[in-house]
Amino acid sequence: MSRLRAVAAVLTLGVPFAASAADITRVASSFEDDDPFGLFIDAGIEYAQRNSRIVRETSVATPDGGAPPVLRDAFTYGQYETRLNVDLAVGISRDVEFSFGLPLVLLQNEYWNRPAPERADISDIDLSRGLRAYRWGLGNARFGLGWAIFNQRKDDTKPTWVARINYEAPTAPAFDPSFDTEATSRSTVGDRVHKYTLSTALSRKIGLAEPYFKVAYTIPVRGPFAYSNCDNTLGMGAPENCGSDGWTRGETGIHAPHVVGVTMGSEFQVGDRSARMLKLDARVVSNFVSAGRYYNELSGVLGKLLSSSEYLQLGGQLGATFQLNEYFSFRGTAAFLYNTDHALTAESVGRDENNDGKADSDIDRNPNFNPAWDQPGGRFYAVGSRDLRFTATINFTF
Repeated sequence: MSRLRAVAAVLTLGVPFAASAADITRVASSFEDDDPFGLFIDAGIEYAQRNSRIVRETSVATPDGGAPPVLRDAFTYGQYETRLNVDLAVGISRDVEFSFGLPLVLLQNEYWNRPAPERADISDIDLSRGLRAYRWGLGNARFGLGWAIFNQRKDDTKPTWVARINYEAPTAPAFDPSFDTEATSRSTVGDRVHKYTLSTALSRKIGLAEPYFKVAYTIPVRGPFAYSNCDNTLGMGAPENCGSDGWTRGETGIHAPHVVGVTMGSEFQVGDRSARMLKLDARVVSNFVSAGRYYNELSGVLGKLLSSSEYLQLGGQLGATFQLNEYFSFRGTAAFLYNTDHALTAESVGRDENNDGKADSDIDRNPNFNPAWDQPGGRFYAVGSRDLRFTATINFTF
């Protein structure tokens, strides 16, 4: 350990370790000998956007009679969101915190633009709803518990290791994807899904750097009053089966995706802790988003929840935190994620025990399945999809 301390001293040029952990392993702590009460308040604004090309499978005749599917542009898509985030974390014991957060979505706008008519066949899509969607309102409340199992500030022989469980409650009113919104008549933003996120993160301060690693898993559970496509049979292939045996609201409604995420990176301290301090943060991010039925990039056009296939998100984030004094700091981040290509209309045909690609009987037909766009040869896909996110946050530490 004496050799490790000597190396750290050389790297820091005599600069002492910062008392706080990396942002990703920060935990409010109370009842400490030198600090009886710990509290963090974060208030900030977040801007996010997603841009995609939406393409459609079509069949092109060939001399041998085959019809290999090709992808043709159907729409270009953009979603733009601005929200205010307020988060509070209070120490309820040593190295244990309770957190609460509530977002206010100021706007969530979607736009679809059509390509030249000869480039895509979307004649079977009803565009009378318009190619705009507008939403806003209070988002889902967030609650969490965090525990710093190890804390490097207290024992420099160990890294800081934090375990968390976060719960997103379906407090926001449910939105209706079939509702034709206007800029002056916006819909709400709630999906009525409970989301439980289990995560663990490690960080270790070595000189001016503090590398970290985090893994998280989000488990969705459909909540009360969640929307079902059977609430409005727009675009359904077998609406007569709604509510019949095997096609309950739970079966025909939202099936939010599971998400597994891995984040790794490092913070870099610039300046002495005794003065104003700047910390830089660079990380890489990867998420696996499972298949599910939810509001995706085409739902606003078709007016229903749609079945998406699984996809990966790959990207990174850069951030900077300026510590004004021991009570106030400012943080800004910029993140980019690339989403791998995935189907937007991949509803199953129904119960198909003999695997012939058809429902076994009329009652076995999936009410959500629409042969026009869920069947191979007519499906829609999101390609070249990318997310951008910018945040600016002020932090109060007590």
